[in-house]
Formats: sequence, C-alpha cells, structure tokens
Amino acid sequence: MITPRVADLAARLPGAALPAYVHDLTALGAHAREVRAALPEGVELYYAAKANPAPELLRALAPHLDGYEVSSGGELAHVRAAVPGLPLAFGGPGKTEEELRLALDLGVERFHVESENELRLLADLVDERPGDARADILLRVNLPAGEGCELGGAVLAMGGRPGPFGLDPHRVEACLPLLRGRRLRLRGIHAHLASGLDAAAHLAVAARVVGWARSLADRYGIPLDEVVAGGGMAVDYVRPRTRFDWRAYGAGLRELAAAHPGVTLRIEPGRSLAAHCGWYVTEVLDLKHSQGEAFAVLRGGTHHLRTPAAKAHDQPFTVLPVEEWARSWPRPAALDEPVTLTGQLCTPKDVLARQVPVAELRVGDRIAFAMAGAYAWNISHHDFLMHPEPTFHFLN
Repeated sequence: MITPRVADLAARLPGAALPAYVHDLTALGAHAREVRAALPEGVELYYAAKANPAPELLRALAPHLDGYEVSSGGELAHVRAAVPGLPLAFGGPGKTEEELRLALDLGVERFHVESENELRLLADLVDERPGDARADILLRVNLPAGEGCELGGAVLAMGGRPGPFGLDPHRVEACLPLLRGRRLRLRGIHAHLASGLDAAAHLAVAARVVGWARSLADRYGIPLDEVVAGGGMAVDYVRPRTRFDWRAYGAGLRELAAAHPGVTLRIEPGRSLAAHCGWYVTEVLDLKHSQGEAFAVLRGGTHHLRTPAAKAHDQPFTVLPVEEWARSWPRPAALDEPVTLTGQLCTPKDVLARQVPVAELRVGDRIAFAMAGAYAWNISHHDFLMHPEPTFHFLN
C-alpha cells in the first residue's frame, strides 16, 4: 500500500515537519502511463485539476495528457501558469463574466457551456472582442440515465436527475438558434452524470451520451466533432488495492469510437489518476481508552485531510512503528484491538478512521494514510482552530 520511497521519507522526516503530504511522482507517472496505454488512439485524456492542482503533480502528469479540465477562473490561471503547453477545457456552473473574460484572454481552448444564460453571456463577450476572435464550445447536458445506463452504484450523482449541472435536454435544442450569427463554434456535447462507477457502468454512460449526441446532430444537421463522457472513475477506499479496470474501459471505448467514426471521445478523470500516489503522514500524540474503546489522537486531522469526513469512509493507513521513547512514564498503547484515529480538532467529526483493528499502536508511532493524492488538502477547512499547515514533499 505504501511505496518504499514514501515509507523511507516518512520515517526520516523530523517531528516538526509533521503532518506531511508525500507524493510519489514516479508512481504517479507510471500509473498515468498505464492509463494512457489502455485508451485507444483518438480518445483524449484530460485531467480534472480540481482533484489536486499541485503544480508538481500537474507537470508530472503532463506527458501523458491531452489537456486539463478546470472549473474556475482561479484554476484556469493556475493551471495555465503551471503547465502552459497543454489545452484547457473550462467547465463548471455559475461562471462569472470576469472568469469568462479571463478565459478568453488566456486562450482557453474549450468552454463547457452550462446554461442558455451562460451561452448568451459568452457570445456577447466574444462578439465584443476585436477581429474575428471565436470560442469553441460544448453544450453540457444533464441527460436522464436511460435504459441500460444505471447510476445506482454512483458515489456521487452529477446528472441523470434534477440538479444545477448542465442543460435540460430539451433546452439544448433551444440553444441552437442562439448560435446563429455569433462567433461561437459548437464542437459537440459534454455530459458528466456520475462519479464512482466501475468500468462497465461508465461504458454504458458513455454509450448513452454518444448515442444521444449523435441523434441530436442528425436531427438538426449540426456538427458533432467531440463528445466528453466526463470522469469519476471509481476509487475504492474500502479496498485500496482495487483499481478501476482501465483495460476493460479502453476496450469498450475502442468499440464505441469505431461505431461513431469522426467523433473524438474525451474523458476527464481526476481522483482515479491522482489518489493512489499521495500519502498523509502524521504521528500519534495521545492514546486513550474511553468506555472500553481505544482512541488515538493524531497530529493534524480532517482540517488537513477532509476526504474521510466528506465521503464517510475510513481512510486506509499503514502504521510505521517508532521504537524510541524518551519519556519517564509508560508508553500508552493499544494492543490487538480496534482503534479510532482522530485529529486535534474540537469536534467529534474529526475522525480519519473508525474502529480499525491494529496489532500494536503506540504514542509516537507514525501513521501514513494512503489514497491522499486527490480531494484531500485542497478540499479541507485549513484554518479551523489555526493549527499549522502540513509540509509537502514530491518524490521524483
């Protein structure tokens, strides 16, 4: 679960450097290379920067990507500066006029348009620009799942039901007249219906999206150059050794692409690329028993690693024993029993793992939480209680 290089650094870090995020960029690159190899030629791979926008990570992924998906003006400026050579797709609801202007200034290659209002605003902003400036767009659609495209296994449903993301399908048709005489190029359709699906379910979603987009294009005689089937490939925190089946997914996309020649398929994974290559390393500050249950209080907590609280799971971890004990009193320990791992926050919700059996855990031992490479530090409430921030380490 923990790579030797990460374990070695975790053991050598001084106490003052804890908690620490450690990212194995070599392992990240190897994983991204495997994903790229599993995808058929012509399928584009974008990284959803929201998963982890660390510049070091963005640059490590760059050789294996066709571009990045960003969801705010801050993200697009950050990613463009960190990796200036690859295309950006700007998605997300509620884009402001200032963000759209910035995107046009920075030459964003694709806009994922979420509503008629956003389409009108973008069209006006492009028309204001000098010369023959244009913007390439995809209309994001909130499709009903449809027969054979079940979202019941989704960890997070972004579509397929009422929600704020994308256009209702019948409103897509209402958008088409708004493009006439404007300097917007409709390149295709975008849909991201769910996160946390396995390969078979994702292929069903992709087939549903491409089929709907093809039907729309045929009915109205509009171009269909690109279809984006989203991201959200399953990451299983309960079974951390389990990975999304990229080979099966790639084989299915190959068949789908063959059935729709001339259409570029694009996917936008985030968590499934980055999660497995990051660890949150900390130490046990205190260990106590309360009403028959063992609790280990760790340096740091969910204000650094919010993932287990946000997703209501136990973050997988490895105990890294530290043998030194310089205190004059007996070393508190838990032996062959379940332990709940908590942080330093004054809230009962500051739990990283609950009632997980351990052979031995002592004050002073270190803990390396796995699968902390995505939606971890960047989604956490850093300033609550004003504890120090973690340190960050990137192993090349």
